[in-house]
Amino acid sequence: MATLVQPDTQFIREVMAAGGADLKKCYQCATCSTVCQLAPEDAPFPRKQMLAAQWGMTERLAADPAVWLCHNCGDCTRQCPRGARPGDVLGALRAAAIRRFAFPGWLGALVASPKGLPLLLLLPVLIFSAMAWTAPQNQPGKFAHLFPIPTLEALFFTVAGLVVLAFAIGAARFVRALRAAGAGGSIGAGLVPALVEIATHERLAQCGQEKNRRLGHLLTLWGFVGLAAVGTIVGLGHMAGLVHTPLPPFYPLKIFANLGAVVMLIGCAVLLADRAKRAGSTYFDWLFLWTLLGVVATGVASELLRWAGTNVMYGVYFVHLVLVFALFLYAPYSKFAHLLYRTLAMAATRRTTIEG
Repeated sequence: MATLVQPDTQFIREVMAAGGADLKKCYQCATCSTVCQLAPEDAPFPRKQMLAAQWGMTERLAADPAVWLCHNCGDCTRQCPRGARPGDVLGALRAAAIRRFAFPGWLGALVASPKGLPLLLLLPVLIFSAMAWTAPQNQPGKFAHLFPIPTLEALFFTVAGLVVLAFAIGAARFVRALRAAGAGGSIGAGLVPALVEIATHERLAQCGQEKNRRLGHLLTLWGFVGLAAVGTIVGLGHMAGLVHTPLPPFYPLKIFANLGAVVMLIGCAVLLADRAKRAGSTYFDWLFLWTLLGVVATGVASELLRWAGTNVMYGVYFVHLVLVFALFLYAPYSKFAHLLYRTLAMAATRRTTIEG
């Protein structure tokens, strides 16, 4: 029986504008699916996803876990005889999926647009400017002189709660879409193996031409995890009266945090160098990487300037706080969200394979 397809032309334009500009060049030769080392034999990609994108099949693509199994290693793009850049198209589809499942949706659209960046930064700039202006200023030589620790703790734990809520709603919407398409199953059964794959980035090791990207991703991921863990422990410990800041230079948590910062700096540098060599990188890609680098670079600079005893440290720390706030509050709408949706997609496909 014939199926009537109603192309979503607005979706097609959005995908082409978000990095899939060469989408229409694809003539379905299937070279991309043949050369991809990550595509399973029983469900190869990205040929079918390219066709669905050409036809603007929004619902089908939103519920297709294969969109997230692609790691854009570039093998398909290099081998494409028409220059359709399938890897970039799937990257654009992932960005579109993040906007689709985002809560609230308008914030997802704002993060995806370069025009929205000034508005996104304006909020933390106003918050931390007001904080510095109203601070009691009774601790010269410390960041708490302008940014009181209890106020920072209340702010960032509130932000964390909002981010968890936004991620939870996005995840629920994605899981519903997967299940409606018959790909969801019991995702919990495949969650642990999927997390192990994410933690080791073993799929990137299978890519033919971009295996060096695995090192950059691993260093960035684990450096970030280390810094986030220390920040959470210190924050909770300070609230409980068990930890006092600033931490001494050779305090174990301080040493661990500094090591994490160095690891993350190296990882970000590797990824940025890789991006600079590759065609097709978008604002969505660059924004996330530069924000990550900015967070860790200003954090290290703030610490060094505090040791040097110069008042410049307050300005650098202000920028650091603005970037940290932006990184976390907008995480459910940026490339940060790949961690969530890719993990769920990998878990769903593992379970589907087991049940099949």
